[in-house]
Amino acid sequence: MLVKDLMTTGISCVKEDTSLKQIAKQMKQEDVGLIPVCNDKGEVLGVVTDRDLVLRALAREIGDHSGEKKAPGKSGAQESQLKARDVMSTNIVCASPDMNTHHAALLLAKYQVRRLPVTQNGKLVGMLSMADIARKTVFIDEAGDALSSICAVAPPSHL
Repeated sequence: MLVKDLMTTGISCVKEDTSLKQIAKQMKQEDVGLIPVCNDKGEVLGVVTDRDLVLRALAREIGDHSGEKKAPGKSGAQESQLKARDVMSTNIVCASPDMNTHHAALLLAKYQVRRLPVTQNGKLVGMLSMADIARKTVFIDEAGDALSSICAVAPPSHL
């Protein structure tokens, strides 16, 4: 089976200058955890995930990674002005519509991601998720293997 047989089409995307507030609203409205960031040609520049919103944006409002809180009286205006370009993940691995679904499942596992943008001639045409693969009975084992790889935790280096 090919990716085009399982992928979700009609995927909306945002531009690099879209506000994070708008992206969060869009995620809620569409009940998705990832929004592709595309240029005017429909080419994928990156993706913003719900995790990106929390770890790269909201964490800035709470304090930096050292645990310091924002100084009292700071308005947070800078954080509220964050755009997709400020938090998006780049160097995105994509699938093609004519890719074998087994190969796509291997990409999900190898890169430890749950979703792959699907591009054709460089343009976004859909999204393939682990859930799309798991819904097909014939691919349940592949989805399970991919999920196991995604959830695998590397042992601490000091052990």
